[in-house]
Amino acid sequence: MTTMISADSLHRLVKQAIDSGAAASIAEAQALFQGFRLAIAFEPCDPADAVEQATLLTAAALARRVFLGGVKVSGRLDEALTVPMPLGATLSEALSGLGVTVGEAEPDTPVIMIGARRDRQPGFAIRTAAKGWRGGILPAHANDGPSDGPANPLAGMLAAALAINEAYLHVSGAKAAGRRAVGLSLWRPARDIDWLEADPSEPVLTYLPSQLWLLGLGHLGQAYLWGLGLLPYGSAQDLRLVLQDVDTVTASSESTSILTDATLVGIKKTRAMAAWCERRGFSTSIQERLFDADFKRQPDEPAIAFCGLDNASGRRALDQVGFDMVVEAGLGRGHRDFRTMRLHTLPGPRPTAEMWKAHLQGETVEDRPAYAKLMEDGVLDRCGMTLLAGKAVGAPFVGAVAATLALSEVLRQLHGGPVHRFIDVDLLGLDHRTVVSAGCNHPA
Repeated sequence: MTTMISADSLHRLVKQAIDSGAAASIAEAQALFQGFRLAIAFEPCDPADAVEQATLLTAAALARRVFLGGVKVSGRLDEALTVPMPLGATLSEALSGLGVTVGEAEPDTPVIMIGARRDRQPGFAIRTAAKGWRGGILPAHANDGPSDGPANPLAGMLAAALAINEAYLHVSGAKAAGRRAVGLSLWRPARDIDWLEADPSEPVLTYLPSQLWLLGLGHLGQAYLWGLGLLPYGSAQDLRLVLQDVDTVTASSESTSILTDATLVGIKKTRAMAAWCERRGFSTSIQERLFDADFKRQPDEPAIAFCGLDNASGRRALDQVGFDMVVEAGLGRGHRDFRTMRLHTLPGPRPTAEMWKAHLQGETVEDRPAYAKLMEDGVLDRCGMTLLAGKAVGAPFVGAVAATLALSEVLRQLHGGPVHRFIDVDLLGLDHRTVVSAGCNHPA
């Protein structure tokens, strides 16, 4: 009996394998990913440190969506959970709830260290590093590391996302993966800022947003929520959120969306995320209608919005509905550019209707062997193939990096720092990012 494939059921990195031609069939791509394993070793000097715990939890939540052969976490895991997330009493309990296994990994498994350096060893071994507003990765044996600074859990989230990206590059065959230092400063993200150096201008994280509107609750929207959940609110009810989306959770959502699991399939994203937010202690209200220019923010509603919409029509309306500030992030959709992200803060020098004039044509992938086989086997008809081919490739660590940058725009403004009009990043070459301050023109 032939098993039908739905466009809303396929893992978004499995799709990358068939779109790129790395696998000749869905079965081959799925088998490839079932062979990807990862170890995370948690050995920080202080296992109660909230930034180190934020790094661990983020790494675990992202890794189990990428390394389908299993993620095993070892180390000092009996520590009480100090990160203010609704995940249980201890790190071990939290990790089990996130879907990873507590225990020692098999030999030769790629490893991410969270903590002190370790001696050089064969195979892939990196360690995360997060100090102040700066986060990144280094080879596990490297002696250097970032200088101290005022704690910001988003630096830990950033370090974790970069680590999972690096580990995925390694299992994908990138020879340079694991041999370099990669990171940035969320306080001063320009590429000429050395993230390893101390930055006396970094402020203590004192002011947090009290009212926010989230547009879109998929890949990016859930990464925003995860980052907000890590922030040290004295009283979680100090944050009031409006959550807006019209979609339901699908089987493929779990592969990119950090707060989704299989139990949520079929539930409205607004309601699933509101339930999570309320477990975190945040106050929520929901909007289940399309976002467009006819939508108007009321005076008593949040004036700052984070946009995770993946359509041009919604983005065209972002400066027309009454928000004082919008931080918008867009991610690459194809098998070549899925590691890219572009952030804007709005309103900007150009109307959003000019910035997103039309839907961009995606990559043509229907001629790949995997799609021809699906048609030949009767798993897809022509319409189904077109729908599947048109779905975006995505990786949860990309949205996590984008979320740390987006959230930092608001945090930086609250602490008297500059706003950036435009940030363009490719995780294949983080050192070549483009950052444009609000006072500058958009790059050509």
